[in-house]
Amino acid sequence: MLKVAVLVSGGGTNLQAILDAIDEGKIRNAEVVSVISNNPKAYALERAKKHGIPAVCITRKACGGTEAFNAALLKALKDCGAELVVLAGCLVVIPKEIIREYEGRIINIHPSLIPSFCGTGFYGLKVHEEALKRGVKVTGATVHIVDEGTDTGPILLQKAVEVKEGDTPESLQRRVMEEAEWILLPKAIDMICTQAVSSAD
Repeated sequence: MLKVAVLVSGGGTNLQAILDAIDEGKIRNAEVVSVISNNPKAYALERAKKHGIPAVCITRKACGGTEAFNAALLKALKDCGAELVVLAGCLVVIPKEIIREYEGRIINIHPSLIPSFCGTGFYGLKVHEEALKRGVKVTGATVHIVDEGTDTGPILLQKAVEVKEGDTPESLQRRVMEEAEWILLPKAIDMICTQAVSSAD
């Protein structure tokens, strides 16, 4: 079983999709060993507790600065034995030392078809606001490996979602989550975990 740590900053709907997929057997050979958030009010922490998964909150404020925060985050990942790190709505810029420590083993879900509407400043509703402003007819989501750039790592999976007339950023965000994010992220984890197990045999 591959040990997975999930980093999340908000409600944790992608986390819930992962947990449901494990329960339903859609993600094989994986277990979530820790949920880590930088936001003490993140509902994702409650989702983890309800599922019997250790939930950890690490904030810059409590750590007293970025360097100490980064060190605490790396320690939390090592302490839980994480072999795969999943960014599921995580608004923390992952420090280079963690990316190097887990090279090729950190994945992120982004709510657009990269390379569109990605990079610095493109997160949450902002992505969908820009997509609507630009007038695109199709958007979607992307799962990619995290490297030292912003949304620049190798793409693993993408799924397109239609933009409908009358869409608001909120309605488009919801549809992208339902039709792409909640499907892609579990699929990518299963893909990685089954390959990792088979290659270890």
